[in-house]
Amino acid sequence: MRAVAFDLFGGELDLRELPDPSPAPHGAVIRVEATGLCRSDWHGWQGHDPDIRSLPHVPGHEFAGVVEAVGPDVRGWLPGARVTVPFVCACGTCAACAAGEQQVCERQTQPGFSHWGSFAEFVAVDHADVNLVAVPEDMTYATAASLGCRFATAFRAVAQVGEVRPGEWVAVHGCGGVGLSAVMIASAAGARVVAVDVSAEALHLAERMGATHFVDGSAGDAAAQVRELTRGGAHVSLDALGSPQTCAASVDSLRRRGRHVQVGLLPGEATPVPMGRVIGHELRLLGSHGMAAHDYPPMMEMIRAGILHPEQLVTRTIGLGDAGKALASIGSVPGVTMIAPHVPL
Repeated sequence: MRAVAFDLFGGELDLRELPDPSPAPHGAVIRVEATGLCRSDWHGWQGHDPDIRSLPHVPGHEFAGVVEAVGPDVRGWLPGARVTVPFVCACGTCAACAAGEQQVCERQTQPGFSHWGSFAEFVAVDHADVNLVAVPEDMTYATAASLGCRFATAFRAVAQVGEVRPGEWVAVHGCGGVGLSAVMIASAAGARVVAVDVSAEALHLAERMGATHFVDGSAGDAAAQVRELTRGGAHVSLDALGSPQTCAASVDSLRRRGRHVQVGLLPGEATPVPMGRVIGHELRLLGSHGMAAHDYPPMMEMIRAGILHPEQLVTRTIGLGDAGKALASIGSVPGVTMIAPHVPL
């Protein structure tokens, strides 16, 4: 198969021929029709993820496609099915999975991290009966692929972890794919959304997704600007980028008893959190890590009903040959970049 791979962390990302994957007894192989370019892939390429233990490595973890083959133990899926997959592939049997919390599975695998990912023509998925999600015939592969990491992660972060309610103020720090998804979902929930970013183009996209107030993160104290706009601070604030600066600003943006949700991955460096404010204002600090396959139906129904429009987040589509260059320059193009491995572009 054709795939994008690297031999050194931070090294060249090139298109090459690699062996096709085979399904595990409980797994499946998916023919990738669309796969998103995500900052988490950049972190993996840079060596920030301990799950990448051997090189060469193929990145990519949010994808949709067609079941190519299944292992002998798979009961619910046949070749030809249209599917997508959460970026956390659960085992289905550990204590967390038994409690319905597959997004924090104790034995999770992640394509693009624990094994080769979806910047390729084919990708292997473990425990297919637990992790595959059916894609409706009227949903494009690009839309389905955009759900697997950023949109589903944002959906759970806003609706379930952050518990956003109508009329609340929500601040979203970082308007990349996750942030724009969070803006759209919070707006659909009836919240008043403040978008924070250093890019005017990203803030313009946030307005299209439903944000009503905007903060230029490069123009002074972003948290102070959010507190002023919201007359005391946001009820919920999300760090959708993942940096020490955006994390601290998100916490500082909150009003008393507010909820901070950390969504963006943070590098290994120390992250200064204003703990005095956390204590004095009784703030809640929450992590959000994807969404289990069984939690997809409410999100899918909102998309079907036209309440959510994840397809609006996709701002460009590229071929597999351009994926390496695009990953190296991630963040330079607002919105979601989609890769189509089987389409010459």
